[in-house]
Amino acid sequence: MASSNHPPSHRTHVPLPSDSECVAGGNPFDDEAPPVPIHIVTNASQLPAEFLNPSPEKQLVVGFDCEGVDLCRNGTLCIMQLAFQDAIYLVDAIEGGEVLINACKPALESSYIKKVIHDCKRDSEALYFQFGIKLNNVMDTQIAYSLLEEQEGRTRLPDDNISFVGLLADPRYCGISYQEKEEVRLLLRQDPKFWKYRPLSELMVRAAADDVRFLLYIYHMMMKKLNERSLWHLAVRGALYCRCFCINDNNYADWPSIPPIPDNLMVEGDAPEEEILSILDVPQGKMGRVIGRKGVSILSIKESCNAEIHFGGAKGPPDKVFILGPVRQVRKAAAMLRGRMMD
Repeated sequence: MASSNHPPSHRTHVPLPSDSECVAGGNPFDDEAPPVPIHIVTNASQLPAEFLNPSPEKQLVVGFDCEGVDLCRNGTLCIMQLAFQDAIYLVDAIEGGEVLINACKPALESSYIKKVIHDCKRDSEALYFQFGIKLNNVMDTQIAYSLLEEQEGRTRLPDDNISFVGLLADPRYCGISYQEKEEVRLLLRQDPKFWKYRPLSELMVRAAADDVRFLLYIYHMMMKKLNERSLWHLAVRGALYCRCFCINDNNYADWPSIPPIPDNLMVEGDAPEEEILSILDVPQGKMGRVIGRKGVSILSIKESCNAEIHFGGAKGPPDKVFILGPVRQVRKAAAMLRGRMMD
């Protein structure tokens, strides 16, 4: 694979599960494989050719994340992290600019490269509005975790989405403590422009790499457990998550299509229902009624419907509600939300 012209000064481990770990679980640090380089990328020539030029002959799975200042449509994408088995690439959007990120566009939109990420919604929004990139073919570990919990008979409470730190701590998928994440969060609260400073500090490089270096391990551990039905839900919800905050005027006509229900799941009486994304406009001054005092109204709706309901919040858009899930459940939630607006 391609790398920078100068030997990398930073290295880390990218753990991969052994066959025994895939079956019984294990410690990702048990492997004594040598550390891999961390490349700070400011020019597309430093990236692997098979990433820049996706092809069906060389399909890839990469760990993926983004860092930035107020990462959303109006924020600033600063770093895009890519984890391969043999290297980590920190794509520097500040130094490399639009030319560098646009060179990554074919890979980020490709169905031949699977991007493993934890909660892709805001990353996708930033890529779409800042660079016109339609993130595609993601394996979202937050979605996968929820599906595995359902698969194992556990009931998920509304808004009970696993954090990345929580996922890393789960011994079924990784089982490590990520205390440095809290240190970085504290620094971000003190200085929201943390990721914009150059040159990248040792802490910035280490923190950026840590956010992706375990994703391939988690991917393998999860994929071994997911059944066919859950795999379809994972693909569909990943596609809907990518679209979630990326509102456009053509109803996503120029986005990749949502994965259809596979033939092997079309069992009479037990076929999964099509899943959709619905976006509701909330009239000015009505959001308080939708949410209710201390969130009581929206919690009641979430508990009544098997659908996910998201708000733009402080990052926006502030006047819309995003509903994802099975068609009938989404329509039910939308009707209840409209009712709250009329109260």
